Amino acid sequence: MLAAAALLACFAAPLHAERVRDLAQVAGVRGNQLIGYGLVVGLDGSGDQTSQAPFTTQSLENMLQQFGITVPDNVRPQLRNVAAVTVTAELPPFAKPGQAVDVVVASIGNAKSLRGGALLMTPLRGADGQVYAVAQGNLVIGGISAQGKSGSSVQVNISNSGRIPNGATVERAVPNGFAAGGPLVLNLNTPDFTTAARMVQAINGTFGAGTAQALDATSVAVQAPADASQRVAFLGALQDLDVQPAAASARVVINSRTGTVVIGSDVRVSPAAVAHGAIEVSIGEQPYVSQPAPFSGGQTATVPQSSVQVTEHGGHMFKFAPGVSLDDIVRAVNQVGAAPSDLVAILQALKEAGALHAQLVVI
Repeated sequence: MLAAAALLACFAAPLHAERVRDLAQVAGVRGNQLIGYGLVVGLDGSGDQTSQAPFTTQSLENMLQQFGITVPDNVRPQLRNVAAVTVTAELPPFAKPGQAVDVVVASIGNAKSLRGGALLMTPLRGADGQVYAVAQGNLVIGGISAQGKSGSSVQVNISNSGRIPNGATVERAVPNGFAAGGPLVLNLNTPDFTTAARMVQAINGTFGAGTAQALDATSVAVQAPADASQRVAFLGALQDLDVQPAAASARVVINSRTGTVVIGSDVRVSPAAVAHGAIEVSIGEQPYVSQPAPFSGGQTATVPQSSVQVTEHGGHMFKFAPGVSLDDIVRAVNQVGAAPSDLVAILQALKEAGALHAQLVVI
């Protein structure tokens, strides 16, 4: 009986199922971006050049005034160990005052390196202008750079930016409506009507009919308990439900900058014949010397001689059968030795001819 029950459970489980937490996000439960401007001190002569970055000196003078130190107007400090930086962080959802978050520090001046520096206390503000965290601490730099007096230099990775693990302390919580009661809304990461319908079916089959309702191809409204404790437990159980997502749409993605081509498994091609060849143009310059006849009064001159050749090779033709699959497309293109740029041209031509049944996306 136990073996039969296990076998039935295997057949009942959806194929290639994914959890709700991997398919959708709860509306309103998100992180918030923070940004601030600060100073990094303690650099080993690799800070901003104050003549080209005067805002660094101005920032330092403003900070010194807060400690009762006034720099005379006719004095311009020549700083070498200070750099102006931007400090960014992401405030996680439900972050409470006193919790620590990581920050990223990046130079905005002409500092050569931030290695060995320490960030001074920097307020981090949200989009509303309010201070939500304060950052301070020693930087962790993953890159290194060195330069000699002759101008020779070496650099590994980037040394003008770094991180401070747990470098910011949350000072203000972001209000959210999660504990306010009412229905929860799940937003699919990839909008799809079939996936939304299957998610509603899985939720109603577990928690009862009427618990979930699809609003559109992206959003699913779920009736959740009003009590905060029960609401958390309900959402945790809901996010662990298995849902079989809809099959991905047929797409061909082309990266025009790198030449990368990704073809989806559902891409199909109608009967079509393709001929693609490369044209090679070679130009040669072979100068020769023109020597005048004796006693002719002429002068020896160098005369250029050019040779231009045009060669077209690789003009292979291949034919796609009806409903050809991804494997057949890749095999046919590889047989003619097409480069990624040639493959892009072939796919674009097939799309224009109406033989490529897929969405052609260029990024």
